[in-house]
Amino acid sequence: MTSLTYLVAYAAIIVFLLAVASRIIRYIKNPIHLRWELYPVAHEGGDRASYGGSYYEDVDWWNKPRHSSRINELKVMIPEILFLLAVFEHKRPLWYVTYPFHLGLYFVVLFIGLLGIGSISQLTGIMADTPIMTAVFAVTNLLGPAGLILTVAGAVGLLFKRITDPDLSNYSSFEHYFNLVLFIVTAGVGIITWLFVDPTFDMARTFVANFISFNFAAIDSSLFILQVLLVVLTIAYIPLTHMSHFFMKYFLYHDIRWGDEPNIDSPKTDEKIGIVLNYPVTWSAPHIAGTGNTWAEVATHNPAAAKEEKKE
Repeated sequence: MTSLTYLVAYAAIIVFLLAVASRIIRYIKNPIHLRWELYPVAHEGGDRASYGGSYYEDVDWWNKPRHSSRINELKVMIPEILFLLAVFEHKRPLWYVTYPFHLGLYFVVLFIGLLGIGSISQLTGIMADTPIMTAVFAVTNLLGPAGLILTVAGAVGLLFKRITDPDLSNYSSFEHYFNLVLFIVTAGVGIITWLFVDPTFDMARTFVANFISFNFAAIDSSLFILQVLLVVLTIAYIPLTHMSHFFMKYFLYHDIRWGDEPNIDSPKTDEKIGIVLNYPVTWSAPHIAGTGNTWAEVATHNPAAAKEEKKE
């Protein structure tokens, strides 16, 4: 059973990486999207982002250099990632349960990272028995339980919200409920394991050390094995579902919501637009029907000229 646990863990990490890569590649290969024209755009240079301005305000803007600010972008991204400000501003009751859930996951990710640091120190002896590693172990022991407890509390709250709030339940599928139950079970088993089997996370740290060194050392606890299997299978499962938004949001913000790159001397963009313009038209709306068989024909159709022809 021990060897199988390690093999499942390796397979889960491979599935996770392949799924993430597949999602990104599929997105990149998608047809070019319609530009949203939503302002403010966070990376707009100067003070324009503060009032929703853009480079269009400049006369002959296409002949002038564009100024983009990565700092302005980070000012928006970091608070949104850390505090879910959009949910706080627009759906406050939901924020009270979804923020603990996400904060718990952040803590768990940091906890796993610290386990990795501790396991490398354990394998190499680097910085072992130093104040730095003592601090790492102390923070690990703090973040682990805090992350697991917050995850369970947030997931239970979200499950209750999805069941009782019509604004959520009307748009919730079986997958939404299954995902939350999966997190409750996985984090719940983690809490039990911490309480009764591995209170200092020495067993977890040793497992990570064995994992990265390909050492299939025996695992003495069946409960710990169950915890490992639940964790790695959840990791593999996440990017296969809508929860992949944890990394796909990058494209939503940078490529769609904030994508304001002008199409000037860009053969690559022209090629993508040409592909979309040649898609067949399937709309039956009165203002579209009869204007052409492709979107290129629709876009170049002149309603005024058609009316003049009818008069003649």
